[in-house]
Amino acid sequence: MSREAYQIPTSQGAGGPGAGNAAVAGRAVDNEGLPMLYICGDCGTKFPLKRGDTIRCIECGCRVLYKERTRRMVQFEAR
Repeated sequence: MSREAYQIPTSQGAGGPGAGNAAVAGRAVDNEGLPMLYICGDCGTKFPLKRGDTIRCIECGCRVLYKERTRRMVQFEAR
């Protein structure tokens, strides 16, 4: 997706200015049990970790892990 084709998302729900913040907070609570993908800094293995799991590679035991980069386009407005 090119930058020019990107459209800024708008809130679809009804309500006041605080309605969008409640939806974001609710989504954060729902994702607590879902695993995140991490990449080992030593061997490069990709594997999921949940909250509370030991921070250690399942293949080599290395403790240097990197979060996988999001595939979602992130755009910041600068002035």
